[in-house]
Amino acid sequence: MRAEPLDLLHRGDAAFALPKLGGMARPNGVVIVSERYWAFASTDGAVREGRMPKPPEALNRLPLARGLVRLFASLSPLFRRTGIAKPRERWVLLVAVLGPFAFVALPGLWATVAGVTVTLLLLVTLLHGRALNLHGAEHRAIAAAEERRLAATWNGSAKPSRFSPRCGTNFAAIAMPVTFLADRVWPLAPALWTPVVVLTLSLALSMELWRLVQRSSGRFWQAFLLPGLAMQRVTTREPRLEETQVALAAVASVLRRELA
Repeated sequence: MRAEPLDLLHRGDAAFALPKLGGMARPNGVVIVSERYWAFASTDGAVREGRMPKPPEALNRLPLARGLVRLFASLSPLFRRTGIAKPRERWVLLVAVLGPFAFVALPGLWATVAGVTVTLLLLVTLLHGRALNLHGAEHRAIAAAEERRLAATWNGSAKPSRFSPRCGTNFAAIAMPVTFLADRVWPLAPALWTPVVVLTLSLALSMELWRLVQRSSGRFWQAFLLPGLAMQRVTTREPRLEETQVALAAVASVLRRELA
């Protein structure tokens, strides 16, 4: 188990180019994804693998739609029948993700309270147990790939940052004020379907803004990352070496297929 990931990490360090990686932490392991593949490395040493969905190319080029496609594709390892979440947990996550759409008929205050409750439920579901440490490990492993310090990070001689500018926490920090603002400036008369449309457009706009922030190095755009990076001090903890190695095992699994 230990030799093979390290060999793959050395290959990753020597590669001319690597795919952009993302991921998510679980209470019992780490998911790492590329555009084509995902891998889940658990704390007991097991590794599960799968392929990411491939949306139509036309949707990937269409503004607004491409962000929503990317957002829901990122949840594929959780919701697939062969994915990493157990059936009961998939139902909890599904309620948390689709819950806001079910509150369209509630008065404003109650809709807000319900939305906050569902958000907290989602956070508790995703970030309990060792998930905070493994969340930091996920960020460290992805940073190690980007810095070509995979093998050194596995051995503990390098410690890339546990904070990531591409973490979903940063997206949430952008999406919340965008959604609030969109709800206030919506120009049409309120209707039953208005909250659904506003929320969908807000998520799509937030994804476009997030893409722009990630591609820009200007101080103005980078300032949009500050709230999310601050939130990561709560949603991550400093990982131990063995937790970082769990995340790196998932990275190695994805790279094995990407570099084949």
